[in-house]
Amino acid sequence: MTSNGITIGVDLDGVCADYENALRATVADERRIARDTLLPATRWSLVECGWFDTLEDYNAAHFSAVQSGMFAWVTPIAGASEALHALSRDGFRIRIITHRLLLPGTHGRVVIDTAAFLDSAQIPYSDLCFVTDKTTVGCDMLIDDAPKNVIAARAAGTPTIVFDQPYNQELDGLRACGWPEAEQLIRATADTVLTARQQ
Repeated sequence: MTSNGITIGVDLDGVCADYENALRATVADERRIARDTLLPATRWSLVECGWFDTLEDYNAAHFSAVQSGMFAWVTPIAGASEALHALSRDGFRIRIITHRLLLPGTHGRVVIDTAAFLDSAQIPYSDLCFVTDKTTVGCDMLIDDAPKNVIAARAAGTPTIVFDQPYNQELDGLRACGWPEAEQLIRATADTVLTARQQ
């Protein structure tokens, strides 16, 4: 099928990039502890997961990791490149939408390293947007792992696919367990979007 100009909003961390394991590696190395002592995140907040005592501790670790180039060398999520290339070939517009401009003093490094990651991971995209509120960026559908982003996008009327992670199990609706399934759901959702356009 062709997309007829449908724009997909695609999140990065937890969807295309394995942020959790990248941060785990930098934190464990700095603390000189085994990486598996930082347990898999079952809640969105890594403070609630016990990785950090306070939000300030998390911010400091995130700042250090970003300054060390984490966003350039983070591991891609399996299948993201292949699925997004297939969608792009069929005319879907890939709009990367991420909230990586978290802390002052890191923005320049974040932007440069994000672009470097996208190139090295061979992830195609037409637009790269750094925003806190993803409902302010136009797209016909969104794929995201963060509960607050999914809830907000759906409330704004944007069809949204949950990219399955342990910390978003409470969310219902469309859910993709990996990129092969995500690609199928994106194509199916595109049919719904196109049908709605014609009504």
